[in-house]
Amino acid sequence: MHKLDPLLRLLADGRFHSGAALGEAIGIGRSGVWKQIRALEAMGLEVHAVQGKGYRLTAPLELLDRDAILARVERSRARKLRGVEIFYRIDSTNRYLMQRAADGLEGPYLCLAESQSAGRGRRGRSWISPFGRNLYLSLLWRFQLGADALPALSLVAGVAVAAALEDTGVAGIGIKWPNDLVHGGRKLGGVLIELAGEASGPWDAVVGVGLNIDMKDLNDLGIDQPWTDLRTALDRRPQRNRIAATVVDALMKALPQFEEAGFAPFEQSFRRFDVTRGREVELHQGANRIKRGLSLGVGEHGALLLQSEAGISQVTSGEISLRIPE
Repeated sequence: MHKLDPLLRLLADGRFHSGAALGEAIGIGRSGVWKQIRALEAMGLEVHAVQGKGYRLTAPLELLDRDAILARVERSRARKLRGVEIFYRIDSTNRYLMQRAADGLEGPYLCLAESQSAGRGRRGRSWISPFGRNLYLSLLWRFQLGADALPALSLVAGVAVAAALEDTGVAGIGIKWPNDLVHGGRKLGGVLIELAGEASGPWDAVVGVGLNIDMKDLNDLGIDQPWTDLRTALDRRPQRNRIAATVVDALMKALPQFEEAGFAPFEQSFRRFDVTRGREVELHQGANRIKRGLSLGVGEHGALLLQSEAGISQVTSGEISLRIPE
């Protein structure tokens, strides 16, 4: 348990608590409370201090809870997890599990964080990670598959997450190939797959999921593209532990299916979520547009089928990004 956990759980209701009451509850003096308040602010939390009232967070906060998450995961799937770790702050949940896998850790193993200092998207882009507002999770999984089968993994994970969000009441979820989750034309989240293994297998895969849950009242985030969050999509503040559990359960169900049968069981679902199929798209490598054409959906291993003047080509994700022209 993090040293700030007792204080933060008292403040999580968003109401005022006097310094004396907080100190008595967690067994420290008022100066100790003040120092811990400063530490919370250093993590990016905004705390209001009002003389005669005490301290409160600007908004209620639902901290991630291991037991609450596992209680909502189907029992047989929850039992397969070799471990669950939740961090207050970490550089990257994906990076952490890749390092642990290199040291011999075997999956399934789950890591979540309240915030990330170096969260990443595809192609090295940063992922904005305010404390306690979103979902940052990674799942380590070992596949007995060859390298040729794995490009579709990000699509399978995207389908699993999109379907999980539908189950929580979010209508209109879409997937923009290869790994963006979108709602109303704006980015809601994404999937980042990292792999380590031999060409013929086995492979250690870390499936990272980032979801914007509640960022409506945050300013100056520095996000360089249109975005949205689940609070906007649902028109209410979502329960983070419920969202986390639903996503974990969906991934724990989908990944064995993918290992057994490949992309085929997910193809129809991907087609339903695909926001690019039948639309003109542009492929970019860095800042340069390299191709434009009509998206025909995806092939059996998750490659984009692009119809252009040169005919129909298959495009793998790699260092390619896809954009939908205005």
